[in-house]
Amino acid sequence: MSLATLIMDEIKNAMRAKDTLALESLRAVKSALLLAQTESGAKEEISAEEEIKLLQRLVKQRKDSANIYTEQGRPDLAEPELLQAAVIEKFLPAQLSEDEVATVVAKIIADNGASGMAAMGKVMGLASAELAGKADGKTISTIVKKLLS
Repeated sequence: MSLATLIMDEIKNAMRAKDTLALESLRAVKSALLLAQTESGAKEEISAEEEIKLLQRLVKQRKDSANIYTEQGRPDLAEPELLQAAVIEKFLPAQLSEDEVATVVAKIIADNGASGMAAMGKVMGLASAELAGKADGKTISTIVKKLLS
């Protein structure tokens, strides 16, 4: 089942349950999917990798907004953003823990003989490709820095 079909089913369920927060989140995902499909031109469906990247971007936007609201002392605005992020995260593959990410990054470093911060770009590229959809880029970056320094 495609992500678009899954989102439509969840929108119907949210409407029946009168869950406005979930409905708002799901409609944002649907809108982003439609925009991605029209941007890609003649292609009908976007790939699974592009769907995951799109969902990750939406989650990151909401978490960043929540952080900004929290810094400005507006927990009333931060809470809905975090709840929306949680709704969207349900459609992402399970995220790896920091220990699991560190294990994968350490293996990449060992396989390529990378050492020092000069190799960070190369390691980040390989790690990001291997962990696509399974870990946040910020987490990967932090672990790569720690292991290379």
